[in-house]
Amino acid sequence: MMKAVCLLSGGMDSTTLAYLAKSEGYDICALHLNYGQRTEGKELSCAKKIATLLDACEFIGLDVGYFSRFGASSLTDKGIAVEEFDPARANMPNTYVPFRNANLLSIATSFAEAKGAEAIYIGVQSLDYSGYPDCRPQFIEAFQRVIDLGTKETTNITLKTPFIRMTKTDILRVGMKLGVPYQHTWSCYRNERKACGTCGSCHFRKEAFDAIGIKDPIQYEE
Repeated sequence: MMKAVCLLSGGMDSTTLAYLAKSEGYDICALHLNYGQRTEGKELSCAKKIATLLDACEFIGLDVGYFSRFGASSLTDKGIAVEEFDPARANMPNTYVPFRNANLLSIATSFAEAKGAEAIYIGVQSLDYSGYPDCRPQFIEAFQRVIDLGTKETTNITLKTPFIRMTKTDILRVGMKLGVPYQHTWSCYRNERKACGTCGSCHFRKEAFDAIGIKDPIQYEE
């Protein structure tokens, strides 16, 4: 069977993507990376559960907590408060982790080449999310070139980002058709027990469920 490394955060997008990869005939090599985010414990438990439900051939969790030493992001520096979602915000949200996806994709590429995987799936999207520069199509195209240049001549790994030009609502519709168990996913940037409901990630998750008229199965603060 073909193998794919799936970057599995435990969130909505990466979980839907892993189910999509499975439906496309790939055996899943799940890769979860702890980069010092506030909700790592919850995300890790969700990622492990999803990997089990997908019958992943492998689950690897790695600590890349050096991001918390760098700081400059409210996700990794507890001295910086996570911002409320603001549709009028003109600047990059403080949840941006500098150059995170390049680091994560580099690790995923090493894993994929070592395991003989044909693909890497990452759930980036660039339409209705937060404008992170490492989620843009141009970045993904450039990183595919990096993979091609930086691996053996006999290695062929395709970087797959089927959600990159989709909205969160579009992704949720895909997931509902695939039977994704969203009760085992987590999106909140702040909390691990009940989602805050007001950070950027919660906002877009709630908006997607409202758009398709289905109740979100996770709990939110009142």
